[in-house]
Amino acid sequence: MKRIHIRTVSLTAIILLTALSRLLPHPYNFTPVAALALFGAATFERKSLGLIIPLAAMLLSDVLIGFHSGMGSVYGTFAAIWALGLVFLRNITVTRVAGVSLLSSALFFLITNFAVWYGSPFYPQNPQGLLASYAAGLAFYNGQSFFLNGVLGDLTFSAVLFGSYYLLQRQFPVLKMAR
Repeated sequence: MKRIHIRTVSLTAIILLTALSRLLPHPYNFTPVAALALFGAATFERKSLGLIIPLAAMLLSDVLIGFHSGMGSVYGTFAAIWALGLVFLRNITVTRVAGVSLLSSALFFLITNFAVWYGSPFYPQNPQGLLASYAAGLAFYNGQSFFLNGVLGDLTFSAVLFGSYYLLQRQFPVLKMAR
């Protein structure tokens, strides 16, 4: 029982500290939330906490940053990313973490840009409008690309979360997951 408590507290602290970084100035879409969902799915023994904690951290930061009309698609996509983590990160390796991080970036881009197209008066509701929405997410504005920043953010924060947790497990063996 003690091992689970120490492990849960440690994981929760890592997740909350990473989520707080969302409140700091950062490039568009360079956030830790997808990496948080993957990390929670891969490391929490109570898998539901791996979803609840990142979404709660997201909601808390949205209270401070502001709500928007696309929140349903964003939060739903993070739930789907968490599910990817459940499936693909049962065995954590660098290759798997990098691969599922890239898959998460693509999924987030496809779903949220679809939602923007679907609910926006700025894009015609036809295939050309959908393609224009995707092209806007790929394009560079002020030196930044929504999609590229998402990829870089997901890879960076996944490396930080999974890498720091690996190092903590080496230092404190009580944190190791039961296999």
